[in-house]
Amino acid sequence: MTASIPSKIDCLILGGGSAGCALAARLSEDADVNIVLIEAGRDLRKATMPDNVRSRYPGRAYLDPGNIWTALQAFYSGAERRKSNTPRTYEQARLLGGGSAINAMVANRGAPEDYDEWGALGAEGWSGDVALKYFRKIERDVDFDDEYHGQQGPIIVRRLPDAKVSPFVAAVKDTLKMQGQPVLPDQNGRWQDGVFPAAIAVSDDGERIPASIAYLTDEVRRRSNLTIVTDTLVRKLCFADKRVTGAEIERGGKTEALCAGETIVTMGGIHSAALLLRSGIGPQEELKPLGIEVQCHRPGVGKNLMEHPLVAVSSYLPAAARMRDMSEHHDQALLRWTSGIPDAPAGDMHFAIIGRTAWHEIGQRIGSILIWVNKSYSRGELTLRSPDPIDEPLVDFKLLSDKRDLERLKEGFRHAAGILSHRNMHKTCGPVFPTSYSERVKKVSAPGAWNAIQLRVLSTILDYAGPLRSLIIHLLITLGISLDRLLASDEALSDFISNAVTGVWHASGTCRMGAANDPMAVTDGAGRVYGVSGLRVCDSSIMPSIPRANTNMPTLMLAERMADLIRAERSN
Repeated sequence: MTASIPSKIDCLILGGGSAGCALAARLSEDADVNIVLIEAGRDLRKATMPDNVRSRYPGRAYLDPGNIWTALQAFYSGAERRKSNTPRTYEQARLLGGGSAINAMVANRGAPEDYDEWGALGAEGWSGDVALKYFRKIERDVDFDDEYHGQQGPIIVRRLPDAKVSPFVAAVKDTLKMQGQPVLPDQNGRWQDGVFPAAIAVSDDGERIPASIAYLTDEVRRRSNLTIVTDTLVRKLCFADKRVTGAEIERGGKTEALCAGETIVTMGGIHSAALLLRSGIGPQEELKPLGIEVQCHRPGVGKNLMEHPLVAVSSYLPAAARMRDMSEHHDQALLRWTSGIPDAPAGDMHFAIIGRTAWHEIGQRIGSILIWVNKSYSRGELTLRSPDPIDEPLVDFKLLSDKRDLERLKEGFRHAAGILSHRNMHKTCGPVFPTSYSERVKKVSAPGAWNAIQLRVLSTILDYAGPLRSLIIHLLITLGISLDRLLASDEALSDFISNAVTGVWHASGTCRMGAANDPMAVTDGAGRVYGVSGLRVCDSSIMPSIPRANTNMPTLMLAERMADLIRAERSN
């Protein structure tokens, strides 16, 4: 998108993801304030959304290299358990709307205590009650109208009717009920353990609602005080002494400096920290060897990197158990439960129960329980490889470095295997086996004619394999990894999970909020960066601890509150 950038910028927003879109829409409501939003990727409007983004089945959007930062990679498990020293792809969105344009559209909020914890960790003004106010503001829930839900917000939230739930997911829910789990209607109501229908953000016409569509409507885009600039790379922040005066950007092969009264970084859990580091805000002992002039020594930038660690147990599905409508959302139910570790926070474990695992014909024949630690303790870090913005940072999540996370994933794995192997599932499930989202799986899942042909052939073989089906799965899908062996050996299970573990694209915490006297805090509770003026950060990177939720709705909640704080400051 070619846009003329105004000479007077009151607020420069760097990053057009969920937070950036929401802030741009809310702050531009004041006609006297000039807002400029910069996004590295392409524009995204309702009329021109590609099919893989528009679809309410989300299993294609993040596989399109045109939608992501293709060079970004990450280590998942800690070095002490890694078999390979080769990082894996970590898909992060590069288009207007950010993660909301490629994610699973799951509308989780987390527990009120997650946001009480933010306040306890030094993020002034944060609490569960404050978070609830803004969760209500962002949503229009079509199923519930009570003290937990909003009816006027830009994000439409709904649940799949029982008649559309796949037979596999319905059988898992029935089995969980037989095992004593309460079946409850609303995961975003009172926080409690149980089985819930998945709440998803899908429009009235059955399409994805990226933040760029929900917030940057045609009416908002017509505001004369809002300029949206896409296909533009942010190179670094600009300074005058200890004040951030704007940013250096690159578009159309040319570099220019933008000056602004205030700059807000909204580039996400990975790239916000990387921008601060490139600009000289971070640990001086890391920046000086790279030749970066230190503008502000903040040791916490790039640290406290958080994710929800995940593994999965899956099953071959006979024809009668498969999803009937392949355009439907596959994440159809969840189990929230409390683990057996000492002092476990309520609902610290999560099962996503999904009716298909991928867009292709093999994926249509596999149902899964995705197991993740909903409240993880492990912390990783990201560091720069070089000052060049083209060079992606080195990302090391160090998942399972805290033993409590490994123990809970093993507990969850055994629990999921027991559910799919339950006698109640025998008519619904074929062979049950361990799965992971490995680089091999990503390669064969890439959309394309050749992959589609190969997977169609394999799916046909599985359908007609009869008693040989288990052997084929063992040889071709799990590559010899046996579920029975993993369940029989704690050491084998620990080894498998440590190397199969992945994240769920919930990177957060690398510019965390905290008290002014906390040396590892990067921002205050209003996102203002300590040690410099004129700069805020507002996205998942400022979360001091990870919420028990997918992070898109909490990120929108953050942005809505930040917008109110900024407007209140301007009016004083």
